[in-house]
Amino acid sequence: MIERVAIDPPALAAPLAAALDPELPARRVGPAIEPPAGVRTYHTDLARWADPAWDPGPLDWSLGDHAWNEPVWLRVRAPARGAPARLAPLLERALTRLQRFVDRRNDVSGGPWFDRVLRRHRALHDRRLPLVRADHDHAVDTWRWVLRLRPDASLALQAAALFHDVERLRSEARARKEHLAPDYVAFKTAHARAGAALARRALTSAGVDAATIAQVEALVVGHERPGDPGDPGDEERALLNDADALSFFSLNASGFLDYYGPDHTRRKVAYTLDRLRPAQRWRLGRLHLRGDVLALVREQVPALEDGPTGRGAPGDTEGLSRRSSA
Repeated sequence: MIERVAIDPPALAAPLAAALDPELPARRVGPAIEPPAGVRTYHTDLARWADPAWDPGPLDWSLGDHAWNEPVWLRVRAPARGAPARLAPLLERALTRLQRFVDRRNDVSGGPWFDRVLRRHRALHDRRLPLVRADHDHAVDTWRWVLRLRPDASLALQAAALFHDVERLRSEARARKEHLAPDYVAFKTAHARAGAALARRALTSAGVDAATIAQVEALVVGHERPGDPGDPGDEERALLNDADALSFFSLNASGFLDYYGPDHTRRKVAYTLDRLRPAQRWRLGRLHLRGDVLALVREQVPALEDGPTGRGAPGDTEGLSRRSSA
């Protein structure tokens, strides 16, 4: 896990932490100092996160070689004269992209019950296989999104976030086939139903109680369909759809495009946007979307805000991009 986000120059650490969105782990942000002996440090230039031509995939892929098994530090170089109000949204992009490596729990997932769930979930994923590695990353990232959207998320909702795509470990561990489906919606619905049964078996073996397992199963069955906005009982299902969709855009979209090409990715973007509630679409403008992915998203959401502030205010994206390539 990322234990510390070390800011260089150190004088920017406190103002950047203070300017971060409360959803993000400001307590881990501190000035750049020498890490303890034996702790690996990974580096990123904050200016890169303003450059849509830059793909952070190699950074988070290399982090994944170690951050799941040991504490690491992330050293972030910021422009010395940058204004914290303009730089904090770039740090938010970085921390969102890497949020699966920052441990986060709430009161109900902080104990041994959920530790067993996490161990069982991890044991199912052979990270030596690239597609399984991507599935594990996405599952944990979806869980992190659930906790951002609902800090008091129930145990069932958190477990459903982890296990929602477990079916792919059986059907698509070595090669994807969703693009071959003649009926994409039917394919995804079948995927969800099969995944619910597999989640039940995994959680039973982890010692989870029957009532919680039933809730998880219902959420996984429905995780490809947003809830009815008029039905309060569908709120958790809708929230799981939001988290899954946001994780696709924040973490998986560029790799998806590289694997499938633009035609199927265009269909996937439209399908995923339909699952993301309109009230959450503002978050897309605060993500680091690679330029070709951003273009596909803007085909569906032409008014999508973009820029280093991610909040609709004009920013020095162009200037920061020039500095990142210097």
